[in-house]
Parts: sequence; structure tokens; C-alpha cells
Amino acid sequence: MQTVIVVGGGAAGMMAAIKASNSDNKVILIEHNEKLGKKVFITGKGRCNLTNASDIENIFNNIVSNPKFMYSSLYSFTNEDVIELFESHGMKTKVERGNRVFPASDKSSDVIKTLKNILMANNVDIRLNTELKDIGITDGKVVSISTNKGQIKCDKLILATGGLSYPVTGSDGKVMKLLTKYGHTIKDTRPALVPLNVKEEYVKELQGLSLKNVEASFYRTAKPGKKPVYKEFGEMLFTHFGVTGPVILSASSVIGKYLENEKIVLKIDLKPALDKDKLDARIIREFNENINKDIRNSLDSLLPKSLIPIMIKVSDIDPYKKVHEISKEERTRLLENIKGLTFEVISLRDYNEAIITQGGINVKEVDPTTMESKYIKDLYLAGEMLDLDAFTGGYNLQIAWSTGALAGMSTTY
Repeated sequence: MQTVIVVGGGAAGMMAAIKASNSDNKVILIEHNEKLGKKVFITGKGRCNLTNASDIENIFNNIVSNPKFMYSSLYSFTNEDVIELFESHGMKTKVERGNRVFPASDKSSDVIKTLKNILMANNVDIRLNTELKDIGITDGKVVSISTNKGQIKCDKLILATGGLSYPVTGSDGKVMKLLTKYGHTIKDTRPALVPLNVKEEYVKELQGLSLKNVEASFYRTAKPGKKPVYKEFGEMLFTHFGVTGPVILSASSVIGKYLENEKIVLKIDLKPALDKDKLDARIIREFNENINKDIRNSLDSLLPKSLIPIMIKVSDIDPYKKVHEISKEERTRLLENIKGLTFEVISLRDYNEAIITQGGINVKEVDPTTMESKYIKDLYLAGEMLDLDAFTGGYNLQIAWSTGALAGMSTTY
């Protein structure tokens, strides 16, 4: 019997321990928090979007960093396997818009409870409040770990200690730094799936305004006139500091690398279903129906109420000007802003608000068919500590389940 230690009681770590325990292994799962699954508990606003029910090709298409690396792990433990695992252990699931999969109860605690029940049924030795301090390596092979509670000998070691996002849950990146002592390198890390700070002060006046069915396009200021680096249709929300919501969070994973050296321009098309000619006709119709009103009182059926003063301001129109006095040039400026309300994105918000970490241990240093380190024998890496990330929709948890499962299965060979 060999001893396998799994460090990290999050999604990847719990799955790794489950798969490693499906043989004669003695499995020890250590977690430095007082309970398992702290980050899983808060995912999906406490509902836990545990995977995505779309086909495997779509899952690959939604992985932002190093999708090819995921080939073996995703096919070894698919999204269908994830759903089947939970269903077979009594946790019903449901599929919502965008093929997002949730527990039927809408409680992330049920996901954690199910995993914990499997771990206990498989006789996994769970040790909480136990922190990894160092790794014992002899002749290039893992032989033990040092913790705050002493040394533990092992034959195999799986590290699944997370990235830097939501540090309140215990993700601090210490283990990633520890691995650099043994030859591994860290690809530049940054917050991802995170809200954005914008330059314009008037964004505070829009705080709380939610926009649906808009198109957000992001352009590099260093390459004006070029096609957007990211464009998506959907929902977004204004905050006191800038913008957030589904389309914004996804965009952050693409534009983050540019924001380190330059600014990004966000253009919001408030009426993407209308081309400029149709929108102009719509504006003229509104004007004709409100011909003797001030412009500030004439756009209620066209725009959200809190957005009207801002749109008039950025279009450089006197808010008290009568509609019948509005010039064609002013109407054109209003139209252009409805089709492209512009904000200058100055930075990402920090790790405290980031759903995931972008960057991490260089995947070129890990065998994608086993998740074993290419530098240290019998050391396996999984989950968010690796340079792997995806858009929202359950894809990041799928990365955690798949890499954790493959790492765990690889210890049973």
C-alpha cells in the first residue's frame, strides 16, 4: 500500500483525493482551513455552477489559457462524468441558461457535503488546520512533506492549493512560490473574471444600473481603429468604480494582459438589434412624439431613466433644449453614443473580487497525460495553481474537477 497526500481541500483537491482513494492507496487530505471547500461554498453566488452541460468542444472553446493542455484531463473526466458522480451519490442537478449546471437545491453546501461523504466512505484521512510548509525530496523524488503539525512521509504527493483569488478563503499563492525553489516557474498572475475600473467619474451616477441585451466591445488604445480584442452580447452592471456583470467578467480574462501596459476603451452598443439608419428613424419618431418637451424629458421609452442625463451630457446637448430645436448634428451625436457609449478602462479590480486567477505554474513543466511534474517525480499538480483559466459558465470548476481527477487517477497506476 502506498501513501498519497493531497494538499488542498478545494474542488481539485477533493476530487484528486476521491480518485486516488479508488484503489489500495492510503490517502491523506490536508487543508489549512478549518473546513473543506471554502471557495466552492461561495462560487456561483453560493449556488455553485459546478460544470457546463454543453459538448466537449464548447468547453475547450471556453478555456482561455492553454486549452490544448486540458485534452487528456477533460477526456479522462468529462463534464458528463462530473454530473454522474454527483447524481449517483444522491445530489440532484439541474441545467439552466447557457447549459450551466447547478445542484437542484441551489445550495453549494450540498456539493461540498456530497464530496465529503464520498471521501469519508473511501476512508480518506482528512486533516484540517494543517498547513504545508515544505516538500521533502530525495534523488528528485517526493518522499515527505513538512506541516505545522510535523512531517508526513508519502509515496505520492498531489498539490491543489489554488491561486490568488478570494484570499479570504485561504488562496495565497505560497505553494506556487514554494515550487519555484524546486525549478518550477510561474507565468504572470493577475485577477481574472473580475470587475473593471473606468476613468469617467460620472459612472458613479449610474451605480446599480443593469443593462440587458447590450453589446460590449473592447479596443486597445495602442491600436485604434483595429477590430476589438473582445466583443460579447449580454448583460452588464454599473458600479461606483466602473463596470461588472457577465460580459464584463468574461472580457477581463482577455483584456487583463493589455491593461498592464496600456488602457482599453469599452464601447457599449445599447441598441445592437438596430443599425444606425433604423435607430435614427426610431429617434426621429421619439422626437416627433415629444416635439415640445425638453430633450431631458423625451427619451424615456428609448433609454433607462438614470442613463438619460449622462447620454445628453456626453452628446454635448443642453438638457433644457426643446426637442424641436435639436440640430441634426446633435441628434447624430446622440445616435453615435447610443451605438457606442464609451468608457476608458484603467485597471482590473483586485484579487478580493476576482473569481479566478490567470497565470500560475507553467503547464509546460507538467505532463498533461498524468498531471505529474516534469521536474519532481511523484509530484502532481492540479487546479487553479496551474496556468489554466476559462470564462464563466462552470468551465473553471470543470478544469478543477478534471485536473484533480487525472492527478488522483495517476497515483493508482
